[in-house]
Amino acid sequence: MTPPVSDREKRFQLTSVAQTQAVGEALGKLVRHGDLLVLTGQLGAGKTTFTQGLGAGMQVREGIISPTFVLARIHPSEIKGPDLVHVDAYRLAEPHEVDTLDLEATAPTSVTVVEWGRHKVEHLSDSRLEIDLERAALPASHTSASWEFDDEDEGDEPRTLILRAIGPDWPPARWEETLQTIDTAITHTKALESEHE
Repeated sequence: MTPPVSDREKRFQLTSVAQTQAVGEALGKLVRHGDLLVLTGQLGAGKTTFTQGLGAGMQVREGIISPTFVLARIHPSEIKGPDLVHVDAYRLAEPHEVDTLDLEATAPTSVTVVEWGRHKVEHLSDSRLEIDLERAALPASHTSASWEFDDEDEGDEPRTLILRAIGPDWPPARWEETLQTIDTAITHTKALESEHE
């Protein structure tokens, strides 16, 4: 019998941009050289917002924006940690097109984050963290065409963040530490938001 792809999955309910960034920042303090993160979500779901938080936690050079036109950007570490390689695979139709970016050269020494990467980058590593961001609803005023190059977070609206840990780089102990750290970050951010209401 084939085992499930992952028996490690957790859902978080988020209600603000700050909470999305806080989850990314919490995870950024835990990621290691060689980690592969695959981000999936509707346009405007907050993938780039999450990555900005991740970069803050990793302490890489600021200025993270969606790399839609250049496909990949490298954000160097400012603390001698791993660099952040931020990839947008939206325009890549097939997994072999990813190989043209030469991610294999940077993957072992960096943290690689791939937006729109599902079914395109799994061959890069036998381990990965899948991160799905699901918006409550897509505003009727936005069409897919108008959103093609606008993947910014649409603000403080409910969304679900789903984490899936796959492979040997995410053993139970590391997975539990990750969940506890994220829970703490969300709770802390909600408390700060309540103080400012």
